[in-house]
Amino acid sequence: MQGRIPCPRALLPRDNAVVTTPILLAIVVALTVGAGLQRIAGFGLGLVVAPMLTLLLGPAVGVTVSNAGAIATTLLVLGAMRSDVDWRAFLGLAPLIVAGSAVGAVVVLHMSPPLLEVLIGSLILLSLALTLGAGARLHVRGRSAAMSIGVVAGFVNTTAGVAGSPLTAYAVATRWEQRAFAATLQPILMLANVSALIGKSLVGAVPGDVGLSWWMWLLALGAVVVGVLAGGYLSRWVSSPAARRTSITIATLGGLVTLLRGLSTL
Repeated sequence: MQGRIPCPRALLPRDNAVVTTPILLAIVVALTVGAGLQRIAGFGLGLVVAPMLTLLLGPAVGVTVSNAGAIATTLLVLGAMRSDVDWRAFLGLAPLIVAGSAVGAVVVLHMSPPLLEVLIGSLILLSLALTLGAGARLHVRGRSAAMSIGVVAGFVNTTAGVAGSPLTAYAVATRWEQRAFAATLQPILMLANVSALIGKSLVGAVPGDVGLSWWMWLLALGAVVVGVLAGGYLSRWVSSPAARRTSITIATLGGLVTLLRGLSTL
């Protein structure tokens, strides 16, 4: 059709479509790469997986599967970083993340797939812009900043699966020490993704059939485990900034394609 981005339907199904072998392989690769980058840099799975799965599975299913993959990843990465977690900072952000997730769940429920794709693509690109530029030029402090970023992180994670980007911008703007931030980000992301899944389930925004059978979920979990183990090994040679740049590059491409495809189908 005129103005549409060419997308072979056999490779790019909408929500509730059957997961084909090429799509399953793409999901496994995305989860492995995303989990590895998160192990090295502290975040990255949502940036890599959410835009790719949105393109492959549709916005509702794609972000939901990304949320589930992020929970498994953060559990594994937290085990390696738990001694550096700032639990006081986590507890301060926790209720605000839950509140933002609740708002995001309602938005997902009432938005059409094309509009949701536009929203996801826009949020990914905006989050990346904040990570790359705004945080370094700002210096914020105080409870109001934490409240704002907590709600924003919960909202964008539920709708687009990318809470790590606004939280990273906040960490830079508040001069949060990198090691403590990367560790504390793990329970924050875990809560954000658990809240996203629960919130969307309660309002009926999670599709009844995401197209993955039980053995596909096990394969996805295995991909996460392999990614985290590989990331731990590669962290000896790959720096956190390099892993972060890779995540941002992949996310930028995915965000742009998602935004353009959503605009083309409005």
